[in-house]
Amino acid sequence: MADNFQQKGLAAGRLGLASSTVIGVASTAPMYSLAASLGFIVIAVGYQAPIALILGFVPMLLTALAYRELNEEVPDSGTVFTWGAKAFGPQTGWIAGWGVIVAGVFAMANQTQIAALYFWLFLGRDDLAHSKPVLILTGVAIIGLTTWISYRNIEAGSVTQWLLVGLQYLAMALLAAGIFAALSSGGAQGEAFDLSWFNPVEADFNSLIQAILIAIFIYWGWDTCLAMSEETKDPHKTPGRAALLSSSILVVTYVFVTVLALAYAGAGTEGIGLANPENSDDVFTPFKDALLGSWGWALLLAVSVSALATCQTTILPSSRGIFAMAVYRALPAKFGDVHPRFKTPRTATVYMGISSALFYGLMTLISENMLADTIEASSVAVALYYAISSFACIRYFRGRIFTSARNVFFRLVCPLAGGLLMTAILLVSLYNMLDPEYGATQILGTSGVFVTAVVSFALGFVLMLICMGQADLRPFFEGRSLNMQTRVKVPETHDLQEVPGLVSEQSAQDRP
Repeated sequence: MADNFQQKGLAAGRLGLASSTVIGVASTAPMYSLAASLGFIVIAVGYQAPIALILGFVPMLLTALAYRELNEEVPDSGTVFTWGAKAFGPQTGWIAGWGVIVAGVFAMANQTQIAALYFWLFLGRDDLAHSKPVLILTGVAIIGLTTWISYRNIEAGSVTQWLLVGLQYLAMALLAAGIFAALSSGGAQGEAFDLSWFNPVEADFNSLIQAILIAIFIYWGWDTCLAMSEETKDPHKTPGRAALLSSSILVVTYVFVTVLALAYAGAGTEGIGLANPENSDDVFTPFKDALLGSWGWALLLAVSVSALATCQTTILPSSRGIFAMAVYRALPAKFGDVHPRFKTPRTATVYMGISSALFYGLMTLISENMLADTIEASSVAVALYYAISSFACIRYFRGRIFTSARNVFFRLVCPLAGGLLMTAILLVSLYNMLDPEYGATQILGTSGVFVTAVVSFALGFVLMLICMGQADLRPFFEGRSLNMQTRVKVPETHDLQEVPGLVSEQSAQDRP
């Protein structure tokens, strides 16, 4: 299919399928995600952790399929902002886009903290690893470095991700080799592998739901490759395929490592047991020396580079979301400029870096517990914009769903199931967050997590009203297919006949 749209000015045709997939994997930080989340999953369901990870993957897969359908039709760096606006109107799109920004800033701050902490642990400087001023300075330096890489060009970011993902999987290979050696020599304390680990009926229902909720959000990040769609060699096909590949690679990785870790350390609550609450936020470090000996440092390095990798990739979707919102006049035009040489969203990238550094430094100074709670609050933003995207798929294709069995399945059944599951996750999460004991802080008689989530979106609504009052976005989205690859210069009159690349919905449907 020949494209009839222009470009926004981003560096088109730079990323292939392999690089897009690597960016999707790196964005989830597999080594860091496992180290920080596996313990909580095992505390909830014990040896049923593998099935919890698989069940948590289901709504992500359904959402990824909806993303693929939308991207094939509307490849755009704005992703959920653009799709939500085209399907439901600019207000819905704006809030979805704000969700990406909120999740990005919250995640950047927490991932930076982990990257800084493990950097000093790797160097054997425990004293510096627990010094707040040192962590802040190191974290700001990390954000500055990752922002600079993203600012320079997309290929530099891609090469960096290949290296960092490679280091993570090398460390996981060493971990697996050590576990197999321990199993063969009888040095493991876990139970022998059993197929019952994949039987959800073996777990308490409420505990299983809790574990699934945790599992869902360690998959978050694969959608970064969709935000890079305009910079891929095939914008219509490559991002969707990369999303499915990266999420599939992640579920295999998570389940494989979890099974090995359970077989080696077990689900006990003492020692190196994965359900030991003292180790729940880092399950690998306690048994690294016994398992890997002189190679134990590799695990510390892997967790650090995993957090570093996801810091760099988190900037990408957030900055491109801001960029797209500015191009379509949902944010001030300054955020929509492109570097003339590097073809990257210049101001949006710098803005994300500065915002993340300021937020990280401020929250670390105020309370590291509050900083930790923000990552829980980001789950609300993620579930919200995933749900909007799934329902947007149905709404956008509503006139063409019943033209084939394939469309019914991929444009109705899958996104409907994904949207309903994400909505349920959102509501359950908010309900749980009302408990004052949820998370590490309490504010106004409820959890700091709940207050953080509510305040962040209240701020988003205020900003939306301010920005929406400056421009009428309806002509961009209602009943028309947006021109997705170049920056559209829109006349102040909003005369749709004069705007290049804006074509009617009917003509878009008739396009071969």
